[in-house]
Amino acid sequence: MIIRNLCNIALASTVLALSGCKGGILDPKGQIGIDEKNLIIIATVLMLLVVIPVIVMTLYFAWKYRDTQTHEIYAPKWAHSNKIEAVVWAVPIVIVVILGVITWQSTQALDPYKPIEGKGKHLTVEVVSLNWKWLFIYPEQGIATVNELVFPANVPVEYKITSESTMNSFFIPQLGSQIYSMAGMETKLHLIANEPGTFKGFSANYSGAGFTGMKFNAIATPTQAGFDKWVSDIKAQGNNLTHANYVELAKASENNPVAYYGDVESGLFHTIVMKYMGAHGDMNKKHPAMGEHSTHSSHSQGEE
Repeated sequence: MIIRNLCNIALASTVLALSGCKGGILDPKGQIGIDEKNLIIIATVLMLLVVIPVIVMTLYFAWKYRDTQTHEIYAPKWAHSNKIEAVVWAVPIVIVVILGVITWQSTQALDPYKPIEGKGKHLTVEVVSLNWKWLFIYPEQGIATVNELVFPANVPVEYKITSESTMNSFFIPQLGSQIYSMAGMETKLHLIANEPGTFKGFSANYSGAGFTGMKFNAIATPTQAGFDKWVSDIKAQGNNLTHANYVELAKASENNPVAYYGDVESGLFHTIVMKYMGAHGDMNKKHPAMGEHSTHSSHSQGEE
């Protein structure tokens, strides 16, 4: 009776906990997110095959051999059982082997650098994490946005990711994997939304005072035409993103509003990535202030 009540309480607690998962990794809206959710569930169930029996037996033995239970067999000289040893060792070994195989296969299949196959041409978005905001550059469309990411549903997106300075982590929980953004480096991530909607994105790596406001909306338009109209509307607004005003944009700001740029200077993302390299890139030559900032940052990183 006690064990049954405990099981009911555990089940109710699990249902209550999962009811609050709306909008998170357990409520995926993209194929990568769905595959990762399935992996989490499979791994959890396999591990519970060991954990649950241990918990149940612990409670059962504590009840069965309680101090007031005088009629149970007392065997003080009992010390070993080959059968128990076989079960205790064999079951975890089998589970670990199964988990190892699943992990190896999923690592290959869910490699963030691996393009999504069978979904057509990828849309390319260049992502730059700033303090404390996100810059999204669309090189093929020639536009850029701050703290708003838009793409068509059912179209795979290739994200090329870097950082202006502090390391961050680009993460849209409902669509799948997170990956770090680091200064002087380019990481990649491939995601897709299986349905239209607005999904929450943020930095999953603490990066200073304005970290909590480093959020954005990832909007999947129902059709390609809807995305094309959004691009046209931004182009009509003007507002060019050049090297000069990028320097201003890169300055630290908290809870930065959404901003749009109808034209982006060619090669800006590449220049941002290369600014910490030995040549320091063209950006530092054109803007000495940025070069000084770059040198100071590199010096500070070296001291760390």
